[in-house]
Amino acid sequence: MKSISRWLMILLIPFYVLAACAADNFTEGKEYTKLSRAQPTSSGDKIEVVELFWYGCPHCYHLEPFIEDWLKSKPDDVEFVRLPAILGANWELLAKAYYTAELLGVLDKTHRALFDEIHEKNNKMKDESALRAFFMQHGVTAADFDRTFNSFAVNVKINNSSLMTRRYAITGVPTLIVNGKYSTGPSLTNGNEQVMAVVDYLVAKERAAAPAAGGASN
Repeated sequence: MKSISRWLMILLIPFYVLAACAADNFTEGKEYTKLSRAQPTSSGDKIEVVELFWYGCPHCYHLEPFIEDWLKSKPDDVEFVRLPAILGANWELLAKAYYTAELLGVLDKTHRALFDEIHEKNNKMKDESALRAFFMQHGVTAADFDRTFNSFAVNVKINNSSLMTRRYAITGVPTLIVNGKYSTGPSLTNGNEQVMAVVDYLVAKERAAAPAAGGASN
């Protein structure tokens, strides 16, 4: 009986291997696209994964739990960067909120909470005063909020976000860019869970290419 089981396992191994390969076999032009021109990264020798998002986007809100789970086991050679996209003037307000939180060191308190405020509590955060009140609820003084929200540093970051949104040539969010070369998102995959699988596939692709290229792209 043990002999039969062993031979059965041997016969099934090729099928397991094929199934595993199929799960990881994503196609350019289908689950991901290659950028027409590779963009610079800011992660040094690490493989960079950039998430372009907008707090007002419900698809970004629904993707967030999957990103949070992915971050728990993110490889050490991968650098994750959030980039609030700016696809119109009305996107700047919430992008400024992200960078204000980043500069004040409160992103851990505000990032998911701001998504919840907009999509669960239906508070659309349409102006600066609404954001000020939100930040005050999370321990930021009105003076610190005003000083940072309208600062030169935030404006520099906003200009960079606007520039990179154009350079990545995205048409919607959420979009994830892997190492400045590849783009993917829920609109290309079969749901949010597969987005992160495609990201892992592209990270592995870049990792495998690194020795020939002398390291990850910069």
